[in-house]
Amino acid sequence: MSITPDGATADPALRCEEARQCAERGDVERAARLFEEVLALGDVPQRGQAALGLAVVREDAGEVNGARDADWIAIRTQDPEYAPRAAYHLALSYERTGERDEAATTWRMVVDFGNPAYLPPAWLALAQLADDKGDFETARGWWEQVVAADDVQYTPVAAHDLAQRLLERGETAKAQRLLAEVLRRIDPAEAPYAHARLAVTMGMAHLDQAIGAFSAALGGETTDGDVRALAVELLARTLPLRGRDEEAREVWDRGLADPRISEQVHARLRREFGEAGSERLWWESYVESALRGGELPALTGEVFGALDHMYSLIALRHAEGNKGIPAETYELLGEVTRVPSEYDWGATLHGSFTDRLREAMGTPEAAPPPD
Repeated sequence: MSITPDGATADPALRCEEARQCAERGDVERAARLFEEVLALGDVPQRGQAALGLAVVREDAGEVNGARDADWIAIRTQDPEYAPRAAYHLALSYERTGERDEAATTWRMVVDFGNPAYLPPAWLALAQLADDKGDFETARGWWEQVVAADDVQYTPVAAHDLAQRLLERGETAKAQRLLAEVLRRIDPAEAPYAHARLAVTMGMAHLDQAIGAFSAALGGETTDGDVRALAVELLARTLPLRGRDEEAREVWDRGLADPRISEQVHARLRREFGEAGSERLWWESYVESALRGGELPALTGEVFGALDHMYSLIALRHAEGNKGIPAETYELLGEVTRVPSEYDWGATLHGSFTDRLREAMGTPEAAPPPD
């Protein structure tokens, strides 16, 4: 073993090791120089290792083109370990810069090398690239290979993505079988995130199955009004769970327009209104409309916003005292500010107004609304 003028050993294996240590210390310039010296030795057994090492340190230095050139040197060595690693490194580089066609070509190169350590990520990447192009059948083939590989890191991802596409295509049973198979292989204690994610997707598959069953019930020939009305309600209440609010509104509307079941459907729509007596209150039609369209939270926000604004105007005038207004009017304002106290949210409304009044007056305390 000889020593070069700069103090580095001439042995290519030792030079690669020294270069690796330099890179770990952050001395990327010396690491790159040592890797280049190994490459200058020609066709030595460490050529692929040195080329990949050079690609990594050049990339760390922001030299994208130089890193890619080094990756290609490693790939051409056909080294069983470092050539596929370099192809993997190069494919990621193309993906980061949005060069999808080049990335796909390089991922196929990784597959062609056949190194088991790099096959699952390569298959998954090719599936995602095909899926991005809308080529489901090609993507399905790559996803299925990842699933079959039973890789703890990549198989759950592939199963999730493939199941999502199957659900979108209405192939619910296939999605359920796939998810059940992969869930059986995953230990939730070892991979809690992957297990939970697939379990949620399985739940979505069951929702889609339920939607299909309820739709089939409505499409049948049964004349049993109670059964049809129940199917309307279950379908309309399940669809929003899959983000299909407009379809839910249409289901309610069709049920209400059907003279055979409109009365039962209307009763089911109002099931959560509570007992309000026989008198139909003026706001109930707005609540019904919001329920049909999945817009009840928005309507509730509007109502509370209007209430808060009106309450603030009245409570502020009452807090200013009875100067300038008749005693009866002042007493009436006090009665109005006490009305929300009868509701669960009343104390919160009082507290919110008091805090805002205190801040506006710039005083540590402000008169609260009457008890």
